[in-house]
Amino acid sequence: MRRLAAVALLAALLWPATAQAWTPHVARAAKWADARHGSVTFAVRTEERLWGRRLDRKVPSASVFKAMLLVTYLRRSSVRHRALTDDDRALLRPMIRRSDNVAATRVRDIVGNAAVVRLARRAGMTRFVIADVWGLSRITARDQSKFFLHIERLLPARHRDYALKLLRTIVPSQRWGMAQVVPDGWTLYFKGGWGSGTGAVDHQVGLLARGDDRVAIAVLTVNSPSHDYGKATLEGVSKRLLAGLAQASRGSL
Repeated sequence: MRRLAAVALLAALLWPATAQAWTPHVARAAKWADARHGSVTFAVRTEERLWGRRLDRKVPSASVFKAMLLVTYLRRSSVRHRALTDDDRALLRPMIRRSDNVAATRVRDIVGNAAVVRLARRAGMTRFVIADVWGLSRITARDQSKFFLHIERLLPARHRDYALKLLRTIVPSQRWGMAQVVPDGWTLYFKGGWGSGTGAVDHQVGLLARGDDRVAIAVLTVNSPSHDYGKATLEGVSKRLLAGLAQASRGSL
């Protein structure tokens, strides 16, 4: 018995925190969000668990839709098994890294709405609704966290590194919100969306990766007083949800 107790004590000293034991601070984030103007929904997801607030409330997608366009384009039968051309990159790079709307519309016109819907179904997104104006497509925190958690699997192997590089290298001027509170040791792949700077819509959805561990997060806001206010809401919610993740041990999520 003494030997077992000693082993348990040694394990506690060597591994004081585990990612398995880590949980997002949902109550703290929700309380903070309640004090903000506008509506805030969010989800945090691992392979084992889902946490969130108003998980199924549908909101306009804005530019987070572009991450779905990226995956849809790269999954095309005419693209997935060949090297990307300069024309491919000239469409995808600005669409993701600086959120170019003209490029996004061209990609949508190439792939078609039906292909995006098929991707959503394959990803297990049960509440996604496509719209002719792509930024008005309806999304939920539940679905977007599921999509980003599985985005590596959804991407064709040949183009996975390229797509993740785009999502990792969003231009500095758009690295607000959750990008300001990435836990130490984790890499963030994400896309934001906003309503022309008005605060009507401010969203961010991302995948945090460290070794084999993965955590997906979606924070969706509508009706903020301004874009700057919405960005502050995204940062505050993300900071509270992800508190303690930097200290979680590797490989145990």
